Amino acid sequence: MSARLTTAVSEPRSSATPEHGVSLAEATTVWLRIALLSFGGPAGQIAVMHRIVVDEKRWVSEERFLHALNYCMLLPGPEAQQLATYLGWLMHGTRGGLIAGGLFILPGAIAIMALSVIYISFGQLGFVAALFFGLKAAVLAIVLQAVARVGGRALKTPLMRALAVLALLAIMIFDVPFPLIVLGAGLIGWLGSRIGWMPARVVTDGSNDDERVAAASSSAQPLRVAAVWLVLWLAPVAALLIAFGPDNVFSQLAVFFSKMALVTFGGAYAVLAYVAQLAVDHYGWLRPGEMLDGLGMAETTPGPLIMVLQFVGYVAAYRAPGALPPVAAGVLGGLLTTWVTFAPCFLWIFLGAPYIERLRGNAALSAALAAITAAVVGVMLNLALWFALHTIFHEVRKLPVAGLWLDVPVLTSFDPWAAALAAAAMVAVFYLRAGTAAVLLLCAGTGLGLHLVGLI
Repeated sequence: MSARLTTAVSEPRSSATPEHGVSLAEATTVWLRIALLSFGGPAGQIAVMHRIVVDEKRWVSEERFLHALNYCMLLPGPEAQQLATYLGWLMHGTRGGLIAGGLFILPGAIAIMALSVIYISFGQLGFVAALFFGLKAAVLAIVLQAVARVGGRALKTPLMRALAVLALLAIMIFDVPFPLIVLGAGLIGWLGSRIGWMPARVVTDGSNDDERVAAASSSAQPLRVAAVWLVLWLAPVAALLIAFGPDNVFSQLAVFFSKMALVTFGGAYAVLAYVAQLAVDHYGWLRPGEMLDGLGMAETTPGPLIMVLQFVGYVAAYRAPGALPPVAAGVLGGLLTTWVTFAPCFLWIFLGAPYIERLRGNAALSAALAAITAAVVGVMLNLALWFALHTIFHEVRKLPVAGLWLDVPVLTSFDPWAAALAAAAMVAVFYLRAGTAAVLLLCAGTGLGLHLVGLI
């Protein structure tokens, strides 16, 4: 258990020196470090956050971290960014949540915007593709490491391991929607605690008298939080509709991605197929294949994978700029998309976190959330396998098996250089214990070197 957060949340937010001894300035530098290392999608990002916040800094205990993570897994939107916001709020109130969640977005937003400008204005340059080639191999190793770490901590009983396997099969073979997997796992955990199959580790560190938690008991506080964040989120949407009408590209982006913010359960992969279909076929914002290029940018830059939506917003506005210069319109479209995508994330945390903290002593709820964590490990493993297929093979096809469809690689599309680089990255991560930044830099440099000598 963390000694530093045993009383962390019992200190009033107005205190100049929090009782846990971590100043806001110190926390800010750590949140920025986490943001700069947040590669590899949610699995890698959560692993990096856990290593720094729990293992290295010991700001929160293992149980408190997983309690917060389980809640974030239930929310629409990027769970890693919401987890950073939750932990920042837990340490330093609303300011801490804004800093932690905002910094988590910032490096990726800057990187995706720069790459969007390069991609659309100058085409997919060879050296950029080579860097992505190397980074994808590193990301694969980092994701697998994250699955191993989270699984090692969460799958401690046969029931937990069984839940992970069932979740993997459900999403990989039967294509069960992620929200149903989460709800099913939670129900199993809750019932298991009732009949004694699944004793829960109740999260009891910290004080239930915390000012932030107690605020949830007031009916006025949630109303104020909801009102402020709903206005911040939806006022720009309403203003664009009033000023330009529903057919303007900026109005379309604001409305469409506000809707997406409500249904993006299961992270980026759960919604990108739907977004790609509408962006290409219905709105005509992107050309076929460009969504995958945007996803490649998001996978190989820090920050949430859902940041790929900023690329969509940039391209859409760039190609329908109106009276604005195309690049300026693209930048505004990308920023607008980012705003309506992430503003709701702060709403969910600031509105719900106090209630979740009050319930952390509830054994049945803890068991349900622990079961959800086990199921999420299976989902993470499915994403890792999907990513491995698309990294090592250039083509993947659907194979009918007993009335179901499985993704299988086209063996003739095997890429030996990608496989060799991925294997080297795994050796560096699992056996040499190399840091995330070092692995990413080495793989990116290797990809560029292979391009310069004409091997890729």
